[in-house]
Amino acid sequence: MKPAKKAAEMSARELARYIDQSVLKPEFTQEEIIKYAQEGIDYGCATICINPSSLELVSGMVDGTDTGICVVCDFPFGLSTTDSRVKQAETYCRKYRIQDLDLVANYGQLRSGNLNAVTADLKAVVEVCHGYDTNVKVIIETDALTIEQIKAGTNCAIEAGADFIKSSTGFYTGGECVGATPEVVAAMMEAGNGKIKVKGSGCIRTQEHFFQLIDMGIDRMGIGYKSTPIVLNVKK
Repeated sequence: MKPAKKAAEMSARELARYIDQSVLKPEFTQEEIIKYAQEGIDYGCATICINPSSLELVSGMVDGTDTGICVVCDFPFGLSTTDSRVKQAETYCRKYRIQDLDLVANYGQLRSGNLNAVTADLKAVVEVCHGYDTNVKVIIETDALTIEQIKAGTNCAIEAGADFIKSSTGFYTGGECVGATPEVVAAMMEAGNGKIKVKGSGCIRTQEHFFQLIDMGIDRMGIGYKSTPIVLNVKK
C-alpha cells in the first residue's frame, strides 16, 4: 500500500516497522542469535525472522516490545511433503506466540506449471496458521522464476488465503541472486492487485533501494542484520 508520506520523510522508528530483521545464518552461535535479535528489537523492527531452532531462545526476548516473531517453515527449499509442512507449522504455532510464518513454496512445482498442487499445499499450512492468528508469508524464490511465474505464484498464494507474497529466501543456490528488485516487486504487486500484501527480501542493502520499495508501496522487507542499520541510517 502506498505510504502517506515518502520514505525520506519518515523517522528511523517508522522505517523500522517495514523490517523483518533476518537472523537466519545456520552457523550462528547462540550468542550471535541473541545479539542480532536484540539489535532488531532495539531498532523497533516489525519482527525478528528466525529459524525454528531459535524459537526457544528468542521468543521471550520480544515480550513487552513492539517487535514480533517471524519463523521460517520448510526453509530454504520448500520440499517437504504437505503433511510434514502442516505438522511443522502446527508445532511452532501451538507452542509459541508467532506473528508471522514465512513458508517456502515448492517452486519446482511452480516452475512445472502445477499450480493447483502448489495452491493446495500452501492452503493446508495457511489454514493451520490462521487458527492461531499467525500470518503466512509465501516465499516463491523469485530468482528461480520468470516474471510470468512470479505472477502465477502470487496468484497461488492469494487462492491459498496467504497474507503476504515474498520474493526470496536469501539462500538460493541455483543461479544469480538479485532478490527484491523493483521489477520483481512490481510484478508481485501487479499480480496481487491489492488482494495480498507484498514482502521484498534478498539483496536490499542500501537506503536508496529500501526507500524506493517503500515509495512503490511495499508492505514489508526482509533485511539482513548487517544491513538494518545501513538502511535506517543509524549507528549500532
